[in-house]
Amino acid sequence: MVNGIMLQGFEWYCSSDGNYYKEIREKIDLLKKANITSIWLPPATKGGSAEDVGYGVYDLFDLGEFDQKGTVRTKYGTKDELFALIDALKQANILVISDVVLNHKAFADDVEVFKVVEVDQHDRTKEISEPHDIEGYTKFEFKGRNGKYSDFIWNFHHFSGVDYDQREGKQGVFRILGENKGWNLGVSNEMGNYDYLMFADIDHAHPEVKNHLIEWACWYIDQTGLQGFRLDAVKHIDHQFLKQWVKHIHIVYPEFFFVGEYWMESLDHKEEYLAATDYHMSLFDVKLHNQFHQASVQKESFDLKTLFDGSLLRAYPQHTVTFVDNHDSQPHQSLESWVEFWFKVHAYASILLQKEGYPCVFYGDLFGVQGPSEQQGHYDMIQMLSDIRVHHAYGDQQDFYQSEHTIGWMRQGDEVHPQKLVVVLNNHEDDELFVQFDKEPMPKGFHQIFGEGHHSIEVNENGQAKFPVMGKSVAIYLES
Repeated sequence: MVNGIMLQGFEWYCSSDGNYYKEIREKIDLLKKANITSIWLPPATKGGSAEDVGYGVYDLFDLGEFDQKGTVRTKYGTKDELFALIDALKQANILVISDVVLNHKAFADDVEVFKVVEVDQHDRTKEISEPHDIEGYTKFEFKGRNGKYSDFIWNFHHFSGVDYDQREGKQGVFRILGENKGWNLGVSNEMGNYDYLMFADIDHAHPEVKNHLIEWACWYIDQTGLQGFRLDAVKHIDHQFLKQWVKHIHIVYPEFFFVGEYWMESLDHKEEYLAATDYHMSLFDVKLHNQFHQASVQKESFDLKTLFDGSLLRAYPQHTVTFVDNHDSQPHQSLESWVEFWFKVHAYASILLQKEGYPCVFYGDLFGVQGPSEQQGHYDMIQMLSDIRVHHAYGDQQDFYQSEHTIGWMRQGDEVHPQKLVVVLNNHEDDELFVQFDKEPMPKGFHQIFGEGHHSIEVNENGQAKFPVMGKSVAIYLES
């Protein structure tokens, strides 16, 4: 979709009262006004309780339908309420993307006895014990569902590791032993091998697991009519499994969209992952997010000329989802790297008005964040920038790296949207961005459509113009 905008439709501290699906339905008009064209919904599958955000996944086939783990509904509501929300979003022409957690399973129904070796938590390739038996939480029977939709029962053969020995009451990282068992290899090499993250780690090399997860994905899409998946923690999931999993889904649903969360700044690892999955996925641009964070905390000490350096956006624009913040980066979360209030406008201008990348707006930035550190939303600002994206941000892009404090870019327009657009970012004192235009066709002038001031800019006979910007702000100009 040309100039589409994704919304991450939740934040970590959304209420656990079970009314989330209803509340998003009530916000659809606001989403449309903000030009949202797709929404990433939180994990819909049953977790360990009615308060589980969704990443402690218990039963993939329970969407808030069965009495399991002390609740029928999930944190967000019931299956019927989920389906009603999806229908309403589709009627509003908003594509629906679901968060999917395939790395692990949590809150097993029972323990089993199996043989393991303990490994060094900081180097999972290093064994620190002899093989021995433990009792681990790996038996998933889903008695509350009683075989509806699937009779698959998970046991220790389907996992590669756990983090708790019930017999000894000991925490650690325990690799499960057995025929053809071991850490999956197509994962991040952090910690030696970063297959294991948490809970009972799924063995994606196991044939029964691979078939089951393909069957589940097709069931889930068929049941809900979803149009995309956001895949959690893909650097911990074997890329060969994901490659085959995505290909199988594309056979049945050729236009299905996939974006993975690979939380690492290094471009090399992401290049390798995209290639290994045959470029059938996009990835979130974590490097660019961290650049936004650093720019916001370093203030005028940050060199804006380097803002996009090393970003996935510059290397693989067709496979990049850009974002400013998300549920992991918000205050008090595991990957806290919050973009400070003053720089939000710079960051959103950077993802919404660039030619490349698929921008993802964060619910917490649109409507605010609850919890221990409440944050104000920026609905009006994001709505204004999204309007500019939809109506004026078209054509090729020319970048201007004027100084460490002032940068900008120009969109050249296209046949349907012929006006040029100039965006100026500043992180220090009032300044002007100098632009030299080509002789043909030479614009006559520009007027300011965003930011402090109401400047009208004339282009001189030599094709030169200066675009004012207030200190620590953003200014946007449209060809008159």
